[in-house]
Amino acid sequence: MPPHVQDSEVSVLLRVLDSQRRHVLGILDGIDGAEQEEALRRPVLPSGWHCLGMVQHLALDVERFWFRAVVAGDEEVIRGLPSGDEAWRVAPGVPAADVLDGYRREAELADEVIAATPAGAALAWWPHDLFGEPHLHTLRDVLLHVITETACHAGHLDAARELIDGRRWLVLT
Repeated sequence: MPPHVQDSEVSVLLRVLDSQRRHVLGILDGIDGAEQEEALRRPVLPSGWHCLGMVQHLALDVERFWFRAVVAGDEEVIRGLPSGDEAWRVAPGVPAADVLDGYRREAELADEVIAATPAGAALAWWPHDLFGEPHLHTLRDVLLHVITETACHAGHLDAARELIDGRRWLVLT
């Protein structure tokens, strides 16, 4: 990592984000082979989303959107942003492994943006059409937002996984 990231506030925030990313992937680990595809696509909560849709949402609407579009201002990413809830829909022919690998890839690309950006750097782009006036202003703000969103969705995945097969991420006895 570049010197401004090592032993800094950004490195602490990135470690917390990485912990939440591991939680997202870890809670889905261990669903058996043939059952995995069906289980990860089965909605188990009343809202109707499924685990693969949640992971794809985290990859595209969270990691890609906030870091590559908002923080870095990548014009190609901005042009390719979904206009609705497309990120939540995983085509039937897309293997679960591809969605999970896509999340890992987007996290790696986000980490590259994070490593190249000082904590207090102004955001390169803001989606006024979605959020109106900016309520986040720096990489620091975005990191805190993404940590919160990822942790929230990791909790959603915890509930879904427990309903799928009873597995729990953290068991306090």
